[in-house]
Amino acid sequence: MTARGTTSPATGARTGLPALRDEARRRDERDPLTAYASRYATGGAVHLNGNSLGPPRESLTSALGGVVSGQWAPRQVRAWFQDGWLDLPRTVGDKLAPLLGAGPGQVVVAGETTSTTLFNALVAACRLRADRPVLLVEAGAFPTDLYIADSVARLLDRRLVVEPRAGFDVYLATHGRQTAAALTAPVDFRTGERRAIGPTTALCHTAGAVSVWDLSHAAGVLPVELDACAVDLAVGCGYKYLGGGPGAPAFLYVRSDLQPDVDFPLAGWHGHARPFAMAPEFEPAEGVDRARTGTPPLLSLAALDHALDPLVDTGIRALHRRGRDLGEFFLTCLGEGRPDLPRRLASPRDPDLRGGHLALRVPDAEGLEHTLAESGVLVDARPPDLVRFAFAPLYVTHEQVWRAVSELHRALP
Repeated sequence: MTARGTTSPATGARTGLPALRDEARRRDERDPLTAYASRYATGGAVHLNGNSLGPPRESLTSALGGVVSGQWAPRQVRAWFQDGWLDLPRTVGDKLAPLLGAGPGQVVVAGETTSTTLFNALVAACRLRADRPVLLVEAGAFPTDLYIADSVARLLDRRLVVEPRAGFDVYLATHGRQTAAALTAPVDFRTGERRAIGPTTALCHTAGAVSVWDLSHAAGVLPVELDACAVDLAVGCGYKYLGGGPGAPAFLYVRSDLQPDVDFPLAGWHGHARPFAMAPEFEPAEGVDRARTGTPPLLSLAALDHALDPLVDTGIRALHRRGRDLGEFFLTCLGEGRPDLPRRLASPRDPDLRGGHLALRVPDAEGLEHTLAESGVLVDARPPDLVRFAFAPLYVTHEQVWRAVSELHRALP
């Protein structure tokens, strides 16, 4: 690996990007969260794609092995009751809740995909405002959100309104009383630009619309304060910053005072008030359990449960601080000797205005992704010209950030 820089003749000290490696090591030594990085199975790579899928904890294999050999094998179906399997969607939900700024009894991890969970939430939100004709979604939303919103609008004979980011709140202020539900996200999945949850939710409530938030690119790295902002419904995936593994189940938040009235379209037997009564008609369970559907994927739930432990122990404020520090150090390294590179930044420069990742505009984004991967730096490209760098707080270090930028300098002409 090469990095641009010189050595001062007077002091022998390194300057330029090489000198920043020493600074990276000093920062890592000062920060106690650095100790977590060695506990993840990174394979020696720099994982700056945790906003898509990050590495597992080293102890995951033994944790899942314990579920299989210590619970499933000896007790089989009895483990649903004796080992707490039946309650795991709520157990994991309550564990996750503090990372979302939510009190207990409002988050469930029912075992569904993010798409299925979002469908469930959007239909329920529209049913809460059955007399309103509009379903509002942000134009720059993740594609799944657009697809699901369009499907829900057609299913319920609602008019889908797709507004750009700048016009979303304007539409709520002017046409909010026609709006049944409004779907948006606190972090733009492409650029990382941040939207404040409180003001948009307040506009929804002023107009009487139901707020629905997609937290997939925020959960585990950004304080979202769902209770304090009085959010109605929120969904998010378990495999990005939460680290639950490929296809990890999604979560659903339902504010406690809405729970008696929310009517989910997917009425599975685990959401029944008396699931083992095998009744022919659906009677929704009390509270957020009514959002449960069928038998959850137990091993995936157990993996997410295991992934959440260090995040919950650290707390969302410390996680956010660490991720922010890593992002700022990335920008410091990026411009060292290469003043052209910061000008490619597609994300807000102010860290208060962005989430957990940064994006650069690069003509051959996919080519750069592959080149960096060959050097052991994992990032991801988004068409047409963005490369994203995510700073998951517990398995990324400042020295790894320095290494990533060094490789980036080499790869870009």
